Amino acid sequence: MVNLREQCSFIHSDDKKNATEKAIRLIQAGINRARELEIIPHKKISVEKAVLVIGAGIAGMNAALDLANQGIPVYLVEKEATIGGKMAQLDRIYPTDDCGI
Repeated sequence: MVNLREQCSFIHSDDKKNATEKAIRLIQAGINRARELEIIPHKKISVEKAVLVIGAGIAGMNAALDLANQGIPVYLVEKEATIGGKMAQLDRIYPTDDCGI
């Protein structure tokens, strides 16, 4: 792949002759590079259909519940001793004045 627009057209818009020569050199370099490329072998690996959710705040818990309700095994990880994130620090939540915990 050679990006002629970014490397030739925009930079050398006032000098078309040098832009054309540079484009030819870039295309030749791209062809030479393509000749040296190796085929990447395909590798099959088994995949476990499970999810790791990092952070047991409100967003993490909602994501974990949504995924679990779809039948996907969920692993929920939290670095703090309690779950709930910033919401657990609030004593009242608007508009119902419910407890944050």
